[in-house]
Amino acid sequence: MVINWNTPQDEEPPDPPRVRAAEYVRMSTDHQQYSTDNQAVAIRRFAEDHGYDVVHTYTDDGKSGLNLSGRSGLKLLLADIDAGRTDFQTLLVYDVSRLGRFQDPDEAAMHELHIRTAGIQVEYCAEQFRNDGSISSSIIKTVKRSMAAEYSRELSVKVFAGQANLIRRGYRQGGAAGFGLRRLLVDVNGEPKGELGRGEQKSIATDRVILVPGPAEEVAVVQEIYRLFTAEGKSERDIVGLLNARGIVTDLRRPWSRGTVHQVLINEKYVGDNVWARTSFKLKNRHVANAEGEWIRAEGVFAPLVDRASFTRAREIIDARSDRLSDTKMLELLASILEGQGMLTGLIIDEAEDAPSSSAYRTRFGGLLRAYELVGFAPDRDYRYLEINRKLRRLHPVIVADTIAALRHAGGQVEGNPDTDLLTVNGEFTASLVVVRCVTTASGSLRWKIRLDTALRPDLTVVVRMDSGNELPRDYYLLPRLDMGEAVLQLCEHNGLSLDAYRFDDLSAFHRMAARRSWAHAA
Repeated sequence: MVINWNTPQDEEPPDPPRVRAAEYVRMSTDHQQYSTDNQAVAIRRFAEDHGYDVVHTYTDDGKSGLNLSGRSGLKLLLADIDAGRTDFQTLLVYDVSRLGRFQDPDEAAMHELHIRTAGIQVEYCAEQFRNDGSISSSIIKTVKRSMAAEYSRELSVKVFAGQANLIRRGYRQGGAAGFGLRRLLVDVNGEPKGELGRGEQKSIATDRVILVPGPAEEVAVVQEIYRLFTAEGKSERDIVGLLNARGIVTDLRRPWSRGTVHQVLINEKYVGDNVWARTSFKLKNRHVANAEGEWIRAEGVFAPLVDRASFTRAREIIDARSDRLSDTKMLELLASILEGQGMLTGLIIDEAEDAPSSSAYRTRFGGLLRAYELVGFAPDRDYRYLEINRKLRRLHPVIVADTIAALRHAGGQVEGNPDTDLLTVNGEFTASLVVVRCVTTASGSLRWKIRLDTALRPDLTVVVRMDSGNELPRDYYLLPRLDMGEAVLQLCEHNGLSLDAYRFDDLSAFHRMAARRSWAHAA
């Protein structure tokens, strides 16, 4: 052994090279400890103590951990890994639950395995174990993933029970008021605070919403509809003609149709009842129609617009058209309509006297096309687009309302035009939201046609591009008017930088446009 006596005894060996790392943070609404700021602080402390340099951040703000849908941050991370765009060797995550509270714990394990297979080590910074692949760490992760899934399930049960309790106490849980009714905001003591306009939401968690009678002239129209239907034997179509002839419009400022009159006659809110949970979407799995025995119902909690006897009589008349009819009888009536008209559409069925409505056929037989098939009617063209368009029209006001709420949550002030749905954000720019259906070509390619509103000329058009099944949003485009030279755009799956530069996985970028920061005044 050779000893170098010239080396100072207090000299220490050089520090090992630092490792490049990325961080993934996911905000959730259930606990403040999971704010992205708190996660980032803990991750940066862990990185400093263990020799990591954080070079990239993947963020999902306010996203549910129950599934991958809508989590653009995690999806971008996985896409970067698949495309070989990663320049880091480690992924830092706050704890096991941040990757996701999937109901199947194996799903979280699958995503971690996907990351590790690419040569990227996953470190959980707030856990009391090192994710080193040992038996003990694998067991602990499995237990924690199962605990996270169970926590979500229990939380879902508690939230549902809380919402059900509010329904029984007479509070409204979302949805438009409807013609003749208005939404009234009340405080925790039940004291009125003001009427909510269309698209407006409460901003204080302890506030509640109830339904109250609207203007006297609207209430009188509702009562007249019931009188004409139950006492004078008028059909929905007859009532539509009378209302439209007098220039009366619906709460959406549109002419009346048989469907809108029908909804007034069957909706229990007009007799003062609060009904909720006709459908459910628990744990982000899928929407299901609940049996009537599972609905949450509170009777007489709102001021009624019509007496219960009139409401009951109207339902008896309507139910007699289908509820007491066998499948065979309903199909016989449908066949007679076909024989008389030579073809079938939803509008033709709804206009037929003494026959079930198109919605009754849709519910009984699982869709109008199936009912058509059973009576031997083959449309000359594919009418499925009508069903899709009807579904997208129902989806549009939901997306508009959710967007308004998200913009206000970001700190913005939003005004919505009830006639055009045009949004004015912070008094600075206007935006219009359009939902675009997906069309599959004969070759299997996907196409979307976007029509920009040349009449309203919004500063920004927010495009919701639906997936191939037109069930869920695929992605979003934020199209500024100044950059769009054409009124109609044809989009493919990949459109080049000139259009895809405006593409986003979610609307968080749009929501951030409404955010405002406070600045100190200069002296």
